[in-house]
Amino acid sequence: MRQAIKAANIDATLQVAKDGEQAVRFFDEADSDDAVSCPALILLDINLPRKQGGEVLQHMRKTRKCGNALVIAVSTSDAVRDREEMVQLGAKGYFRKPSDYVDFMKLGDMIKQLLGEEAGE
Repeated sequence: MRQAIKAANIDATLQVAKDGEQAVRFFDEADSDDAVSCPALILLDINLPRKQGGEVLQHMRKTRKCGNALVIAVSTSDAVRDREEMVQLGAKGYFRKPSDYVDFMKLGDMIKQLLGEEAGE
């Protein structure tokens, strides 16, 4: 993911949560601490350990600061049910992680496009 972002020339500071519980703690901390800002975009794996991505997204949507943040759901799954669930929870995009490096690098373009749309470009 870092390589895809770099290849798309996106200037970004990345914060990585190793599991769903750590992600929930991040959103709670952002809500309780004015010095912590919400990311412009969240790449959310739907199969996180300790708390699934759908649960994390539901929790995030209830937060004051990050409730409206852009989310791209990321998964190895191409199941329609998974896509629909993430869209219903408010994900703006869904990226199925391909096994091919070249196809994986398309994630950077998707991020760039979504951020551009939000900026009105």
